[in-house]
Amino acid sequence: MIKVNVTINSIKDAVEKMLGKDVIVKLNLGRNKFVTFPATLNGVYPSLFTVSPFDKNFLGKTTYSYSEILCGRVKIQSAVK
Repeated sequence: MIKVNVTINSIKDAVEKMLGKDVIVKLNLGRNKFVTFPATLNGVYPSLFTVSPFDKNFLGKTTYSYSEILCGRVKIQSAVK
């Protein structure tokens, strides 16, 4: 379900604030399958952002669009140390 008060621009601003920091990425792969991994937020671009997983054997997609956050397929949060 899409939240009414969340827009693409507010998501871009939130992701931009995490640029260069360690984050936790949670992917919803469908059919109750989730993948969670620690990564570093590398790049923020007008239509997408990139992350670098700490695990070099991770073969998943490391570029995500802001609409994937809006739809709930991707969740990203700061890693608290």
